[in-house]
Amino acid sequence: HHQIMKAADYSMLSEDVLALIYHMAKVCGGGILEIGSFLGASTVVAGMGARASGREKKFVSIEPGGVLKDHKLATKNIFKDLTKHVARAGLENAVTLLNGSSFDDSVIATVKNKFAPGEVGFFIFDADANVRRDIDCYKSLFADGCWMVIDDYISATNKAGPTREHVDELTAQGRLRPLGFYGWGTWVGRWSTGVME
Repeated sequence: HHQIMKAADYSMLSEDVLALIYHMAKVCGGGILEIGSFLGASTVVAGMGARASGREKKFVSIEPGGVLKDHKLATKNIFKDLTKHVARAGLENAVTLLNGSSFDDSVIATVKNKFAPGEVGFFIFDADANVRRDIDCYKSLFADGCWMVIDDYISATNKAGPTREHVDELTAQGRLRPLGFYGWGTWVGRWSTGVME
């Protein structure tokens, strides 16, 4: 609990969402795929959860990096700080950090080389407003019942509209099964592969 609270100091996610991420990483079958690690709070708590499971779990986290100005979590180098937080938690060998965009061909190839189809048991998305693009790209890797955490379903930012639209569309199609909303508007649920393409 203390480590989750420490991670909350450099997170845009609420403490209850971080606690959920820890739990889901601990109980999920298969590996973990994260898109949009930012400074690594969710990466660290997911890594701690996976470690607490007592089973080795593949974990890939994708972050394009960059600079964030005029913000309480301002940083000159997002990816460098992410790497530092992961190393400080003793997780540098437990998670593969990819510095790039989730839709870059090289990143897609690396992720699909790491996971077999249906091997991802937990998917975390906290990137731009195009969650549908990444789900469409990586859905072959998701296990049936894969836990899903999608941030900015409800948000004061311009990400909320498109994110909510994509999630609602996939829910209506039966691909996403909602569990609820947590924190400041993070959608939590599960993936269903039981629908014909």
